[in-house]
Amino acid sequence: MHNFKELKVWQLSRNLVKEIYEVTSDFPSSEKYGLISQIRRCTVSVPTNIAEGSGRNTDKDFAHFLNISLGSAYELETLLILSFDVNIINANQKDKFSQRISEIQKMTFGLIKALRQESNV
Repeated sequence: MHNFKELKVWQLSRNLVKEIYEVTSDFPSSEKYGLISQIRRCTVSVPTNIAEGSGRNTDKDFAHFLNISLGSAYELETLLILSFDVNIINANQKDKFSQRISEIQKMTFGLIKALRQESNV
């Protein structure tokens, strides 16, 4: 078992949730059940899957949940690009979040890779 609270990727993704909630609070109310809901759900999925996986018994199980978290990060990135495409967020917001998400994606992938190497030993 791993202590998820000590993982930098969990800490960063947790902070991202707060920022995403703040920015989506400015979205048009017509998007309450559309983009806002979808963006918030996949954003929350990133740290929660890291936490859930960390409590599993094997590194293989942990890696599985990290893969789900990674998928959610890619979904989030896509939804923010779409939000930019339909003029809900500006280019600066999109770029800022894309950089943060990219960092989380790289860290998650690195952790998955490390877990796989440990399992193969």
